[in-house]
Amino acid sequence: MLNYDPLACLPSSEELPDSDDTPVDNELQDLIPGLLKALLAMAWPERMDWFFGVDMGIYYDPDLPAIVPDGFLSLEVERFYDEDLRLSYVLWEEKKLPILVLEIISKTYRGEYSTKKAEYARLGILYYVVYNPFRRHKPRLEVYKLVNNVYELHDGNPVWLPEIGLGIGIERGTYLGVPREWMYWYNQQGQRFLTPEEKEKLAEQKAQQAEQKAQQAQQETQLLRERLRSLGVDPDSLS
Repeated sequence: MLNYDPLACLPSSEELPDSDDTPVDNELQDLIPGLLKALLAMAWPERMDWFFGVDMGIYYDPDLPAIVPDGFLSLEVERFYDEDLRLSYVLWEEKKLPILVLEIISKTYRGEYSTKKAEYARLGILYYVVYNPFRRHKPRLEVYKLVNNVYELHDGNPVWLPEIGLGIGIERGTYLGVPREWMYWYNQQGQRFLTPEEKEKLAEQKAQQAEQKAQQAQQETQLLRERLRSLGVDPDSLS
């Protein structure tokens, strides 16, 4: 008797396009998800069960095109380290829905508040995060959580995401040399994780402070030796 596996008949991630090839009209659609991915790599250096996709297709039906959020996070999935990495995210292979999707609003709306939002809710994705850098009178960051198949808006900045174990929020900072408002991950105490360049700068500052303290200690020692000599005491004899 033959064993029939219906999944074997479906296309694999290697056979499917990795994105929709639609050029972004806002550079933040690449930079912000890229920053969040880099911060996760530093926040979870030992974890091997997560994946953050940037402008990557999520395939949920073999007969339909992929949905392509600006960014998404999946937990309890394998991290790939081969040279090709993930080519796309195929649900019938991964068997795990993303827990969070991210959309960055551009000057041309792409259904972030309507069709995409409804589609993510229908799929059952727990968190839907929207960042609108063009808003002036309303919150630019919106974090929705799926409750009874409906997205509910959560107030606050940052917003704690207990199922992920991190908070997400926005504040001004510098990334890739650009000072502006960026999106970050936060710990439970509300402290944001530093960017790679911020960590490097902090390390340089600590090294400079250590060098200054060493120079100050050396100067104080030399002054003490000179003071002892003025009193007729050989400082070398004290050792």
